[in-house]
Parts: sequence; structure tokens; C-alpha cells
Amino acid sequence: MQPWQDPSRAVAERVEDLLARMSIEEKAGQLGSRWLGNTPRPPADGAQEPGAQSAPMEDAFAHEGGQVSLEQAARFGLGHLTRVYGSAPVSPAEGAAELARQQSVVVESSRLGIPAIAHEECLTGVTTYGATVYPAAIAWAATFDPELIGQMAAAIGRDLARLGVHQGLSPLMDVVRDYRWGRVEETLGEDPYLVSELGSAYVQGLQSAGIIATLKHFVGYSASRAGRNHGPASLGRREILDLLLPPFEAAVKAGAGSVMHSYNDNDAVPAGVDHWLLNEILREDWGFEGTVVSDYWATPFLASMHRVVEDYAGAAAETLKAGMDVELPDTICFSHLPNLVHDGELAPEYLDRAVRRVLTQKAELGLLDPGWNPKPDAPETIELDPPGNRAIAHRIAQTSIVLLDPGTALPLRRPANVAVIGPCADDPRTFMGCYAFPNHVLPKFPEHDAGLGIEIPTALQALRSELQGAHIVHSSGCEVMGQDRSGIPAAVAATAEADLCIAFVGDLAGMFGRGSSGEGCDVDDLKLPGVQTDLLDAVLATGTPVVVVVVSGRPYALGDLAPRVAGLVQAFMPGEEGGAALAGVLSGRLEPGGRLPVQIPRSPGGQPHTYLQPPLGEPSMISSVDVSPLFPFGHGCSYTTFELSEFEVDQTEIATDGSFEVGVLVRNSGVRAGTEVVQLYLSDPVASVVRPVRWLAGFARVRLEPEERVRVRMQVHADRTALVGRDLRRVVEPGRIRVSLGTSLRDLPFEQAVTLGGPARVVGADRVLSTPVVLEKA
Repeated sequence: MQPWQDPSRAVAERVEDLLARMSIEEKAGQLGSRWLGNTPRPPADGAQEPGAQSAPMEDAFAHEGGQVSLEQAARFGLGHLTRVYGSAPVSPAEGAAELARQQSVVVESSRLGIPAIAHEECLTGVTTYGATVYPAAIAWAATFDPELIGQMAAAIGRDLARLGVHQGLSPLMDVVRDYRWGRVEETLGEDPYLVSELGSAYVQGLQSAGIIATLKHFVGYSASRAGRNHGPASLGRREILDLLLPPFEAAVKAGAGSVMHSYNDNDAVPAGVDHWLLNEILREDWGFEGTVVSDYWATPFLASMHRVVEDYAGAAAETLKAGMDVELPDTICFSHLPNLVHDGELAPEYLDRAVRRVLTQKAELGLLDPGWNPKPDAPETIELDPPGNRAIAHRIAQTSIVLLDPGTALPLRRPANVAVIGPCADDPRTFMGCYAFPNHVLPKFPEHDAGLGIEIPTALQALRSELQGAHIVHSSGCEVMGQDRSGIPAAVAATAEADLCIAFVGDLAGMFGRGSSGEGCDVDDLKLPGVQTDLLDAVLATGTPVVVVVVSGRPYALGDLAPRVAGLVQAFMPGEEGGAALAGVLSGRLEPGGRLPVQIPRSPGGQPHTYLQPPLGEPSMISSVDVSPLFPFGHGCSYTTFELSEFEVDQTEIATDGSFEVGVLVRNSGVRAGTEVVQLYLSDPVASVVRPVRWLAGFARVRLEPEERVRVRMQVHADRTALVGRDLRRVVEPGRIRVSLGTSLRDLPFEQAVTLGGPARVVGADRVLSTPVVLEKA
């Protein structure tokens, strides 16, 4: 046994021993990957557009990567195997057999016999056939519940580990900057602190099962011009440092093992060749020691799309020097690395640096140990959607449903005749995000006739079960997308005969224009897709009370609709248990627990407008465009009532390295149990640079029985007021800070000034990033 194979030795010692034994070609092999199961699907007969795709420009780049067999790709070793389970509808046993086969090829084709890291997508659960589909990430954000999201991630991690997978390509730490962007559904909302807390919880949960979490997309992807996928981002460094990087920094501090760089360019510099981002910030400032992987085909994009290098060899050299380690999903550019080193065009130190990181992860995963076996135990017995998973999915779905306005009809009062209409009422696909297997991969296999792989009761089915005794008539009225209005008269007739209408409208997630939400499914404005607005106008004209449930991946403008409806609910793609959760919330059997992680716009234009705006970005008479939201960040109603009282701040003067405590008493003053989300905001009246009017600095989710009381205490460190100054150094400035507390951005009844005294203090990566919360029964 060689020293690098000896698990009793230190990992660093094993890695250096192995590195010293490797040729240039063997080192380069560890930085590549192979997506063997990626076969581009042809378009339908007569169609002009490409067939369904699960990655950008898949038809072009998969052809390039597909020219190389796995034996050829692995002849000097291989870094990663791409999506063995997530490329076609296979059972766990079939996927496990194929993964074992591919690992055997990798081991047997190379001199050193080093296995590859197997990675999969896992944003809403393992992206494989038959696996649990949890709510979309934007729904996690609506829970304001990091502990619950950590439980979900741990369950996803356990499923991945049982399948023999090593790395998951989640979570997204992108902060929403424009609601028109198709990938809003994959994010954790528009506030950096909310993204930080929930994303870090996901990282810790996933990695508790031994799975490497991958933070994406580093960075600026969500800030593209006009919300256009892959669009350039007009970002100054201060916006990057203050708004977009803090969630990644928090997740790195939480232990994330990998980072995926994004496709976009920031101020004309592609993220994949940005030394400032990948080395100075990520490595030097934050101390990140894991791997940086490319987004799929982002490395050849440097030549073909960004045009900052002449060819694929130039792309390989520039991105490796900038700090990137592994090219995904296929080795295209990195096949040039050996010649670049041999010809003296790339210093071997860059190659060694990246290989050392990859081998360290392989050693920590046990892939260098003798006797390692790629096949999981009894894969034929693996159940990917067990009751425990479904229970978590149900809790997240319920906890994420936002009651925007109960109106006059909610909770339902046992209506006798109910019309259930809308394109999201009886289509289970509308409950799932674009990275759920049924929406992400199954469209590539129209010949597959075995169903979605999991049980997903629709809203209509769930309401029939929930409202036993009621006469329910269903009429969809229209599709999510398209201009077909032929079904609207039937929906109007059903509504006119009913005591109550429940309309389910919103999105159908897809990829690259095949959905109304999802990757590559960006929009011009925030009107409901297709002719859904016409459908709602028509049924509202009947005079029958209409409850509207928006099932979507982004917020839509509801300003014209809200005054006319009898109740309004927002459900952010609630997953496989969404139907039961929605039915229970509508009936009142379950409490609506969600709060808005993005604002609900009043009008469809005038975008982008998220809440983190400076004074000149706020609604005013300066412009004729009203950007005030219909419902603000953090908003959400309940079926009970709460009283907040006895607000206090223990110190009103602290040093620039001190802290203060904020306290408030929360009482359930209603007649049923419920949940309130207490929110703490800070503002900086006078600063050396322009700052947002307010920013979220802490939150606490509090569930109370009737008349129960809880004291909420939040410990706020001065670091939570830090800003990026004119010299781009992060500093805590002396001066006055306003502390506001309440239950949404626009409902902040308590305010107190705190003065920071002493000299300005420069802070670094050791600064305090969170606001600890303590709940005490009163």
C-alpha cells in the first residue's frame, strides 16, 4: 500500500505523496469531467427549435463532449462523473449499477485507479426519477425557518449518500435583483441576510450527510440587465461586496465545500476569469479551501460567448490561473492543460494548486482508500420518496404559504357549491420548480409513459378530499401559457353557478423558454402569463366571490386584482405536498405560515424594484412611476392575531466593536394557534456612502397557542451595521443607527436610535455575520 492510500495518515500527507507520483496528464485528468448520459433530444417532427434541454446550449456542447468515450476521458484519471442518476428516468438500482460501471471504467482505464467524484443536482430534492420533490427554494425563503430547511437538506443529503453520490450542486445563494429573471424560483429571495441564514442551514444539513454542498452562482448572475438569463451585469464593486457576496461568505463560514462560478460578466469581466473574485475574495479574504467548479460549459463560453480568449486552450489557461479548479460537465477546454504546461504557456504551479484541492476532497470522501466500493448497499431497496421525506415536504409547503389577504372568504366557511378553475388547479407540474426531475428531465423523454414517478395530488384532488360534502365543479379556463381563450366561457359558467370560486393561477416551470418560470424563462413584465388575467376578469365579472391562489416561481403584479377578490394567497411552487397543504390552509384546518421573501408588485412595469433601495429608489414625486409594492417584504397574514409590546433596547450607546440587545414581547391575542415572524431592520440616517433605507438584520419565527406569550431577544453586533466605504474597505462607522422592529417592512411600530461611538473600525472576514435569537417563555 502506497502512502497516499493509507487512511491512517494525514490527508495533506496523502495528497502530497500522490501529487508527487502524478504526471502532468494525470494531474489534468483530475480537473475534468464526463457527462456520459447526456444525449441531446431531437426536436419534435416539424419543429424549428431544438429539443428539450436541461442545460444551456446543450445541443451544441454535448456534441463536443460526446465525441470522447468514458475510457478515453479517463485514461489519465477523471475528476467528476456528471449526473448518472439525473439524466434519464432510471430506478435507484439501474442508476447504482450504471454509476458502479462508470466508476469501474474510470478506475481501470487509468494507471493510478483513482475514482471520480459523482455529482448531482439537488435543489428541490435529488433530481432523479421517483425522488421527493420538495417546494422550490423561493418557498423555503417564505418559511423564514432555517431549522426546517436544514432538516430538508439533511434528508436530501442522506438520499444522495445512499445512492453513492458525493457532491450536490446546491444551494443558490443569488440575491434576487429583478423579478423578471426566470431563476427567481431557485433563489432564497431578495434579502442578503435571509439568503445567508437559509442557505447556510441548507449547507450544514446537506454536509451533515457527508455530501459536498456547492454554492452557486458566484457571483452576479441574478443581477443581469433586464433580468435576462446569462445577460451581462452592470455592477459596481460596492454592490457586489455589500449585497451579493455576504450570503456566499456566510455559507463559506458554515463550511461549504465547493463553489460554482457563474456565467455572467460583471462590468465586462467574466466570473470564470475574475482573479479578484475567485482568489482575492474567496480564497485570501474568506479562507475558502474547497473546490471551485465551473457552471456547465461556462469554460468554453469564455471563448464562444464572452470572447475574452482566442480559443479553448486560452480559456483553460485563464480560468485556471484565476482560481477555477474543475471543468463541468465535460472536459472540453481542460483537455488542453497538459500541452499548455509542456509548452511553458502555463506554470505547473497552477495545475498543482487545483489538483491538490480535488485530491483533498477525494481523500476526505474515502475515494483514495483501499477497498473502496462504488456500489451502494442494496440499491434495489432504496426508497427515494419515503413518508419521512413527504412529512418534511408537507411542513415546508404549509409553512411557506403566504396569506396575502384573507378578504371576506378565508378561511372557507363550508361552501355548498364551489367552482375550482385555473390552469394550476389540476396540473401537478405547476407545483414543482424547474430543477424537479419531472419538469427538468422528463420533457426530454416524451416516450416515457410511466408517469411523473411520484404521487403529487393536485389542488383539485386535495380540495375534493378537504371539502367533503361540497359540490365541486372544475374548469381550467385556459393553459398557463398561450393565447387560447376557448375554455374561459366554461369557467365563467361554472363560477356563475357556484357559491364560491377558487382560482389557481400562476406558473409552469420549464427550461429555456419551455415554461413561464425557470432557467432561461425570463419575462418582459410581471403580468400573469398567457391569458390568465382575462380568465380572472371574466370570472370576477359574474359577481360570485373569488379566492385567488397564485402558484408561481416569481411575484406577479396583483394591484388591479387585489381589490376585487374575496381572498388572496401566494404559494411559491409548494412541491409534491402542495395540494394537501393548500387545501388545509384554505379550509382553515392548517395555519398559513409564510412571509414574503420578495415583494408583490402593484403594477407589471417599472421593474426592477426590490426593497433594498436607497432614498432615491423609494416611491416619491420625483418620478411619475409608482414603485411602491402592493405587499411589502416580510408580509403575511394569519388566522389569529398577535400583539407586540414591551419593546426595549438595552443600550442606546455602544462602541463600534460593541453590541446591543433588542427585546419584544409577543402574545397570541387570538383564539387559535398561529405563527408570527418578528423582523428587525436597521437603517443608517447619515453615512459616507449611500445606503438602503432599511435592511433586514434579524428575524425570529414564533409559534404560539392562544394567549401564550414569548419574549424575543436579538443580539445585534456593531458589525451588522458595517458598510463598504469609498475606498472599498468594509468599515463600521461611528454615528446614529435606527433600530426598527415589527412584522414586515411596512409594519414597524417600534423604533429606537442607537449611537455608535469611537473611531471607525475596519472589519474583515472575521466580522459577525448573524444576529442570534433567544426565545423565552413569558
